[in-house]
Order: sequence, then structure tokens, then C-alpha cells
Amino acid sequence: MPVPISQMWTVATYVLKQKIAGRKRYPFVLMLEPLFRCNLACAGCGKIQYPAHILKKELSPEECFKAVDECGTPMVSIPGGEPLMHPQIDKIVEGLVRRKKYIYLCTNALLLKEKLDLFKPSKYLTFSVHMDGQREHHDFSVCREGGYDLAVDGIKEALKRGFRVTTNTTLFDGADPNSVRQFFDEMMALGVEGMMLSPGYSYDKAPDQKHFLGRARTRRTFRAILSNRKKGWQFNQSKLFLEFLMGKQQYACTPWGMPTYNVFGWQKPCYLLQDGYADTFQELLETTAWQNYGTESGNPKCANCMVHSGYEASAMDHTFSGLGGLWAAMKATFRVKYEDPDALDLLHEPAKPVHSYNPLIQIDKAKSQLEETRA
Repeated sequence: MPVPISQMWTVATYVLKQKIAGRKRYPFVLMLEPLFRCNLACAGCGKIQYPAHILKKELSPEECFKAVDECGTPMVSIPGGEPLMHPQIDKIVEGLVRRKKYIYLCTNALLLKEKLDLFKPSKYLTFSVHMDGQREHHDFSVCREGGYDLAVDGIKEALKRGFRVTTNTTLFDGADPNSVRQFFDEMMALGVEGMMLSPGYSYDKAPDQKHFLGRARTRRTFRAILSNRKKGWQFNQSKLFLEFLMGKQQYACTPWGMPTYNVFGWQKPCYLLQDGYADTFQELLETTAWQNYGTESGNPKCANCMVHSGYEASAMDHTFSGLGGLWAAMKATFRVKYEDPDALDLLHEPAKPVHSYNPLIQIDKAKSQLEETRA
């Protein structure tokens, strides 16, 4: 079971209450960014490109608690930056556990072993470790040689101490479906609870702008990866969202489903786009021009987005929208293999990026960028 029964029940009852109350827009997961600072300089990341004075800023535990209480969702994801670099991250987690929030602390795991003593195992706390594929691909993606091995050591130690651990993987243009499938085997062999997947999003600030997946390419890639799947693979996200990535479901974006709170306030409209900020969550809901976002809006910034922060909440809303949604979710739950002979043929095709044959970014270049940021 990739998710505890208590968590599934809490989330299900929460969503049902929103539906019964007739709320069209409600949060599903709060994306709480206590800092943008990081100890990596990944080629596809747009978060660490802020100037030094912004990277030095961080949310206090009290600011985090206020945002969580204001939002009201039972699940909180803590990305960054690297949250384990926050000097009070243990206090933030402790306060959220007291509030019985289900926390996914996103980390590259470089600091995980040395920081584990700050935390206590709990059903409410999961370390979501950033793993972008097998060793060579992961190290290239995060621009850090040895990053994969350090992350695996952190995962093993966390599991040994009884912590919940999942992985989160971002796929870019040129991803090799066969390698990704082998990576799934590696993660399951480690004993992680489940895996989370998402296509990359083209942040304006990202150093590499050539390797983000378009929508058609996303469906083709995820169809190859997720069809004919092995029984032992466990995914820590909505099965309908995975079907959406494969092209089997069609959803409109619900950017309010995973609202973001960071050092600037409530980010409009979503985790991926920065079009202003609101002082309160209610102000975010009431003053954001939601019709200007999502694929259907015609906004070019949204044209190729299929990221979980925009669409997993859509899949969950569909699940509880009526008998049709419940039936679709039940079929997805019990449909294990997704047999697809044509998708098997895709596995035999060479994995080449459409837009460029260059690697994501040179590791040495990324190191120099990180050193400049720290300076």
C-alpha cells in the first residue's frame, strides 16, 4: 500500500466536504516554500536563479503555520530550494505534525543522513527524495557527480530509521523510457513507499530551455514508460493523473488546487508561474484572473504544461465529481499492467531529444553558477 489508509481517508473526506459545500475552487495540497536556497544548481530549476539577497530570505515557523492554517488543506508539500538547509525546518515539521498535516518534505537528500536526528518517524512525515533517474542521468540532471549515490545513502538511512520515503522524478525531453523503467525497479528494490512523476516545466529562469517536454511528446513518453508496467511498481499519486500523462484522460488545469506560499506571499497563479502575489489565501482566490491560465486559456506560458501541480488536483476533483469519476478511479486502481502492444514498440525506438542533441548542461558550468550564487 503506497499511502496509509488514514491518509487516504483524511484526503477523501476533505475533498467530499468541499464538494458537498459546493466549493468550485479549493486547495488540495499547499506548496510551502520556506526558502529558495539550495545546495545544487540543477539545469531545469528556476527557483535558485534569484539574486543573493532573495536567496538569503526564509519563512519563520510562525509564518509557515499561519499559511497552513489559512489554507486548511490536510496535505502540505515543502519544496524549495532545499528545505533541509532551513535552520528551523525541524520546528516547521514539528508544528505541522502537531496539526496532523500530512507532510511531503522534498529534498535532494544530500543532507538527509546528517539531518535525520532532527526528526521523529511519523505517519504524517514523508521525505520525498528528488531522483531524476538512474545514476548517470540523475547526476547529469542535478549537475552533481555522485549525487545519486548520496541520495541513495540518505534513502537507506531514512528507511532504516522507520521514516516514510517516496521519490519524485521530473522527466525532460530525451528521457529514455527503458532507463526510467529500470529506475523504477531500483527504487522499489530500495524499499521506498512509492514514486511520483511529472514532466518538466519550462521556467523562465531555468538555465536550460531546450529540454522541456511538449504535450504530445509528454503523452508519448509517459505512454511508453507507464504502459505494460510491472506489478511491483507503486506510485504515490493519483492513478487518474498518471492516465492523464499517458493521454487516457483529459483535464483542465486547476492551479488553485496546489497553491504556493513563499517568502513573497501567496504566489499568483500557481507554483510554476509568477504573476504577482497576494497577502492572504482568500485574496489569492478572489483576485487571481483564473480564466487567463491553463491550456484552454490560450496563455502561451501554459500551452505545454502537464505538471502535477496543475493537474493532479484536477484528477482528484474528477474522482469525487460523481459516479463516473468514482468508477474511473476504481478502474485505474485495479488496472495494474495497462497492456499496450504499441507502447512496447515505443521502447525499441532510440531516445533522442526533439529540440537539441546537447546534454542538459555541463556539470562544471553548473558548479561555477552555484558558487556565484553563494557568493
